Amino acid sequence: MTKHPFDKALALAEIGPGCYAGMTSADYWNMVGPFGGTTAATVLQAVLLHPQRIGDPLSLTVNYAGALQEGAFEVQVHPVRTNRSTQHWTASILQHDAQGQSIVTTTATVITAIRRETWSVSDTPMPKVKTPAESELKSYDDPGIWLQRYELRLISGAIPSEWHGRGDNSLTQVWMRDHPPRPLDFISLAALSDVFFPRVWLRRATRVPAGTVSITTYFHAGPKELRETGAGYVLGQASAQEFRNGFFDQSALLWNESGTLLCSSHQIVYFKE
Repeated sequence: MTKHPFDKALALAEIGPGCYAGMTSADYWNMVGPFGGTTAATVLQAVLLHPQRIGDPLSLTVNYAGALQEGAFEVQVHPVRTNRSTQHWTASILQHDAQGQSIVTTTATVITAIRRETWSVSDTPMPKVKTPAESELKSYDDPGIWLQRYELRLISGAIPSEWHGRGDNSLTQVWMRDHPPRPLDFISLAALSDVFFPRVWLRRATRVPAGTVSITTYFHAGPKELRETGAGYVLGQASAQEFRNGFFDQSALLWNESGTLLCSSHQIVYFKE
């Protein structure tokens, strides 16, 4: 059976206690390095592989200190404390420079948790939108290679067709899933939470350099909700709250087709004039 490109990109080999070796993937390459969603998913994958891990992902924070270069890298994860219901992890991704020195490209924290059945309610219902079949299948004239790894069916908030500097909102709604389709799991959900293009492009209608500095994803779904989602579509909604002095924040919510909120994320992004 042919391995999915996402699973190839996230393949890790244990090389020591809490240390895993990986290789960047051309399938998920962005302009200056790997798509940030796969970098975040790689950190989470290392924690999920660790033999001391308990519970399922609850939160993932990834700080992008510098772009990964093409080639080999190492992921280091360490469980710093285990409580009755939660386990706290620190993580980093390293590469070696031309002189053989180890350079940290990414730092992260992860919390896994044992969830127990309690009172639950959703205060953020899925918005009423077109179905995936009714939504426009989006393609790009000059896509980053990683965009070809996702099926995106746009509802609203496309990348502007004209860069006229007169944008008036930052909201995007889009149905999405892996391409080719792949059953949803925690690592692919982590990547999907970072699929959205920079909100400053939409709000300003001006294409400026921009990149994520830090992203936190909160996982509301457990294994049951992931199984129910399967290889179906996920509705993603993203918007920004504030643009100021070279940085802006960007929030995202992801629901499955039955309306279950799977995760929420928040990131801080830099932009240049």
